[in-house]
Amino acid sequence: MKILLPLMLLAIVGCASKNQKAKDVDAMTYAKNFDLQGHRGARGLFPENSIEGFLGALDLQVTTLELDVVISADSQVVVSHEPWIDRLICWDLDDSPVAEGKALNIFRMPYSEISNYNCGSQPHPNFPQQAKLSTFKPLLSEVLTETEGFCKKMELGPVWYNIEVKSTPDGDGLFHPEPKTYVALVLDVVRKGGIGDRTIIQSFDVRALREAKTADRTIPVALLISETEGFEKDLETLGFIPEIYSPYYRLVDEQMIKNCHSNGIRIIPWTVNEEDQMVHLLEMGVDGLITDYPDVALTLKL
Repeated sequence: MKILLPLMLLAIVGCASKNQKAKDVDAMTYAKNFDLQGHRGARGLFPENSIEGFLGALDLQVTTLELDVVISADSQVVVSHEPWIDRLICWDLDDSPVAEGKALNIFRMPYSEISNYNCGSQPHPNFPQQAKLSTFKPLLSEVLTETEGFCKKMELGPVWYNIEVKSTPDGDGLFHPEPKTYVALVLDVVRKGGIGDRTIIQSFDVRALREAKTADRTIPVALLISETEGFEKDLETLGFIPEIYSPYYRLVDEQMIKNCHSNGIRIIPWTVNEEDQMVHLLEMGVDGLITDYPDVALTLKL
């Protein structure tokens, strides 16, 4: 059974008031075009990729919600990092651990089954501050309904969505459809949700980014990079200039930032969780941060 907790429970993160946050934010650091992205919502504080986590990130006033999507057996777009039910974050229907490995393949399961798993109550070993909430893997359409409604209710400005397509060549037909169908399903939900002008499609898979541009040349794309043979080689492999280059934060140096900016590309590294890392990257001139702890980023004073 799906459970959506009351919005008042978002107070568990101890958010400061909007006026207090405004005082804490350095105007030079958080200029209008700086993009603070809540990774998987706000994974350090809430269960990842959950509606509660997205609403919590919005309450902290991130500019972009970063999230992952996979495809179910009945072609539903499900918000999940793995294309399987992962025992690290989910419990079985009877509140017992799920089987290890990739046997619970979301691409082979209807959403009516997927939504029954409890993916938020058990402690996460890497995120001790994460709230323990009974929650579920939502549909992308459900996330958009909840987040857009929350922004309107709380009179927040429009939020952006950075949606990762999780395709890999080895996963085609096994854990997801081939990229053309995968991207088409995602963009259909995006259009119906009315967020087409506030969506970024990101992926490590250059095939998915090419399909996104073929489907809609106006949509910004972000090339995710976990390892690199060089900036120029990465762009050559992609075959066009992306709007955003998103490397693992330890790969970033001043030359990489210069290369991005000289090509009109924004550089937004992932996943930056320590205050000293954030400060170092901001001082070098990155255009945004993807972080599990947007609350930490919002207290920085440079």
